[in-house]
Amino acid sequence: MRRSVNTRRRGRTGRLVAVGVACGAALAALTVPAAQAGPLGRGSPHWAPKDPGTPQVRFRGLAAVDRHTAWLAGTGGTVLRTTDGGTSWRNVSPPGAADLQFRDVEAFDARRAVVLAIGEGEASRVYRTADGGATWTESFRNTDPKAFYDCLAFFDRRHGLAMSDPVDGRFRILSTSDGGRSWRVLPSAGMPPALDGEAGFAASGQCLVTSGPEDVWLATGGGAHARVLHSADRGLTWTAADTPVPAGDPAKGVFALAFRDRAHGLAVGGDYRPDQSSPQAAAVTADGGRTWTPSATPPPAYRSGAAWLPHSRTAALAVGPSGTDLTTDAGRTWRTIDTGSYDTVACTPDLSCWAAGEQGRVARLER
Repeated sequence: MRRSVNTRRRGRTGRLVAVGVACGAALAALTVPAAQAGPLGRGSPHWAPKDPGTPQVRFRGLAAVDRHTAWLAGTGGTVLRTTDGGTSWRNVSPPGAADLQFRDVEAFDARRAVVLAIGEGEASRVYRTADGGATWTESFRNTDPKAFYDCLAFFDRRHGLAMSDPVDGRFRILSTSDGGRSWRVLPSAGMPPALDGEAGFAASGQCLVTSGPEDVWLATGGGAHARVLHSADRGLTWTAADTPVPAGDPAKGVFALAFRDRAHGLAVGGDYRPDQSSPQAAAVTADGGRTWTPSATPPPAYRSGAAWLPHSRTAALAVGPSGTDLTTDAGRTWRTIDTGSYDTVACTPDLSCWAAGEQGRVARLER
């Protein structure tokens, strides 16, 4: 019996190593300098479609657990899940949710996930599943007509936050300490006043992000300045910092954040209107968001999602309706590597990256 168990363990370990080597090779090839890299296509790292068969759905919510398991959340109250790397997808949408717009999903594994529906008043809701979407519990329904929830994020399997556009002049923060089973609105005394017209963007599920057990950042736009707010105590107190990302219009601002640790972060955004240019649509920080520096060579257009490549200190992806960009110098310069439309992107510790967007588009980075 011991020999049989050990043999199975060695076999499983070997498969995991093989997957890691293959994925690592793809990501390493992706970060080859532009002068040495050919166009994305067969034989080079590229977004490989994983068609879920839902062309009518726009997926702005994406939770990538690993190379095999991912969750999608989108329009029409749609939630999908794969456990075989996107070869097949199961519709696990909560019953009675067809009129809701899911914009964010956070998953802990193949069975446990939390999804956020956005909108004014009672349209903003949170659902939770612990059995892979076979059943769902509505754990929060907003009853304040002035609130509009945009994003949610978790520090660990128990502690998480959701954020609403300003209510009575301050962003509202919702908190859970039991994995999304229950929620409470945090006091607003530690939140700085919002700017006139300031709000969050429910574009990719990345306007609220965490790193470590207590640090969380919130991205804004619509006001005179595009700002990033930071809390080091799980949302009780916040500080605000201006970014160089264009603002001053309801369509402009920071749409997504990505932090690889509590100091180093990326901000991407711009103007989401397709007929408007988006200069300086990316910025970087090395001090936890206290100060932001514009990218020397930003993405060429609006970007709504961003993610650091697994285990990299310098490489990250940014996605938007007009393409995918790569940085290999921690956000200082970007180059376009794909022209497909994606709204959100996520990478996992086992060296996989996923993207999702309009017309049911879902893909995984492959070679």
